[in-house]
Amino acid sequence: MSTNKIALIRYQTIDKCLQNHFRKWTLEDLIEKVSEALYEYEGITSGISKRTIQGDIQVMRSDKLGYNAPIIVVDRKYYEYEEKDYSIHNSPVSSADLDKMKEVISVMKQLNGFNYFDDMNEIITRLENNLSKQNHQQPNYIQFEENPLLKGLEHLNRLYQIIVKKQPLLIGYLSFNNKTNEPKQSIYYPYLLKEYRNRWFLLCKAKKDKVLYTLALDRIVDFYELANEPFVDASEINFEHYYDNVLGVTKTQKDREQRVVFRVTKKLAPYVITKPIHASQKVIEINENGTLFTIDVVHNYELEREILGFGEEIEILAPRILKRNIKRRLENAIKIYSKYGQK
Repeated sequence: MSTNKIALIRYQTIDKCLQNHFRKWTLEDLIEKVSEALYEYEGITSGISKRTIQGDIQVMRSDKLGYNAPIIVVDRKYYEYEEKDYSIHNSPVSSADLDKMKEVISVMKQLNGFNYFDDMNEIITRLENNLSKQNHQQPNYIQFEENPLLKGLEHLNRLYQIIVKKQPLLIGYLSFNNKTNEPKQSIYYPYLLKEYRNRWFLLCKAKKDKVLYTLALDRIVDFYELANEPFVDASEINFEHYYDNVLGVTKTQKDREQRVVFRVTKKLAPYVITKPIHASQKVIEINENGTLFTIDVVHNYELEREILGFGEEIEILAPRILKRNIKRRLENAIKIYSKYGQK
């Protein structure tokens, strides 16, 4: 068992504690949380000494790992970050790490010449751009779509590794309709990470009802690996193609796609042709009234939102239920704006 791995778990646990400014953290509190984490992740039951945690705090404060964590002691008892937004995950990359990353990118660029590495183009461009910014070598010549306020991205790598290991999770989840503002804890079996519009989701099955859930990473408060909980696989589901017939991430196992027929005006049709709404999109007819398209997708919230985004430039012809829903939502929007009168 790697000492470095165990030390990293300790650092990350301390970091997570100190990011929670709603609680005061004594040394004993940190020891307790680190002990719990080591038991959950590695099954270690021997506990952690006070000297070890004190040493970890000193390492985090130092430049040894490049953290330079602003850990202070308040009232000679409570540990906290002096900078409220600090995290060891946000610390700058060292020059040695930058050199290693340059080597990796160089190898990736060579591999990118092979057909099976076609999808690496954007990844390589992102890495090169970020490295240039870290080195202050050049201005930012390319801007990717991103949301700096989005939470949960720090969970990505760890959740990916957990999915690969097929490890059950105890997840504390705070849904938008939770009126208590307290996360609800449940056991889940994770299967897939999915991105949609810069937001990440975890597809998993709940132990309590064996139903598939799509959990937004920015609503996950915390999660712990359960070493003693058996993993329940879902081999009956082809996750490689689970989202092929859906726009977005909202879908159940019972949902089936429907053929959506819609007309787009002459003005907007070239945009829809060059940037299809869905991979199944086909052009059926082009005439003086516009262009007729079809897509085969599950009827969900994301589909309706996409259609509404085109405003008066699109008309839904089928299915009837989708047409009614769009009509109802547009009428509700008109009611909201009609109270202002005509000015």
